[in-house]
Amino acid sequence: MQSSKLKTSLLALGVALPLATGAALAQTPPAATPAAPTASAAPADPAKVIARVNGLTITEGDLAVAAADPALQLPNVPEAQKRDLLTGYLIDLKLGAKAAEAAKVGDSADFARKLAYNRDKTLLDQYLEQEARKAVTPEAARKLYDETAKGVTPEQEVRARHILVASEDDAKKAQARVKGGEDFAKVAGELSTDPGSKTDGGDLGFFTKDRMVEPFAEAAFKMEPGQISDPVQSQFGWHVIKVEEKRNKPVPSFDEMQEQVNTYLERKAQQDLILGLRQSAKIERLDDKGNLVEQKKQ
Repeated sequence: MQSSKLKTSLLALGVALPLATGAALAQTPPAATPAAPTASAAPADPAKVIARVNGLTITEGDLAVAAADPALQLPNVPEAQKRDLLTGYLIDLKLGAKAAEAAKVGDSADFARKLAYNRDKTLLDQYLEQEARKAVTPEAARKLYDETAKGVTPEQEVRARHILVASEDDAKKAQARVKGGEDFAKVAGELSTDPGSKTDGGDLGFFTKDRMVEPFAEAAFKMEPGQISDPVQSQFGWHVIKVEEKRNKPVPSFDEMQEQVNTYLERKAQQDLILGLRQSAKIERLDDKGNLVEQKKQ
């Protein structure tokens, strides 16, 4: 449940600096690199024909392109059913495209502009994916992780149990029982009204100070392991708290962070690429009267 300062640091640049390519690139994560096929599943031949429509072929390669289309994602659909649905879509696509050609839809200037736009967009997407893949190496990932981990400030966290009740009087009674020697976990299981921890003997696990409401956190972090608090009031009711452990929050391991590290490297590589292209280009913007607009420095 707790957020990681390391994770935040690694992703900070991707969040703080807008990508120079505009809203689409700023909001869309880099395309995932396709997973390598397992040893038991040989890659399909992209030229293999899987269907024909009035003599026009549909291949495994066409199916792969459709499967990668963000608009055609089918989460939680079994692979066999997904394949059948996408093949049906490609059949309809071929039929519809031929009908559109016969209706001369492709002859319009508007169609030509859309075609040119989509060609440029596909070229850019492929180029960014290709260059991002080059940036994600084991050496680069490890270096980024190590450098970021060194800069993480140790943060204290506490593992505590609590008993949550409705009134101060009930809290005092619970406190008297546990200070009198009864097992805290047993009393919490009997009395606590917190459904999230009651069945675990009131155990809240480890948490940092910012994860709990202020009166509770202030009390818990002032205590030492083994101590039991006086009743503490919060907006949830009255608490009796027992601190079990205190420690500095461990830095997530490289394996735990590798996905975030790779994502950061991909986004950084893409951003640097676009910024570099802009800096080396002659760019002119015109106002509605055709006059040059003064360009802001990138």
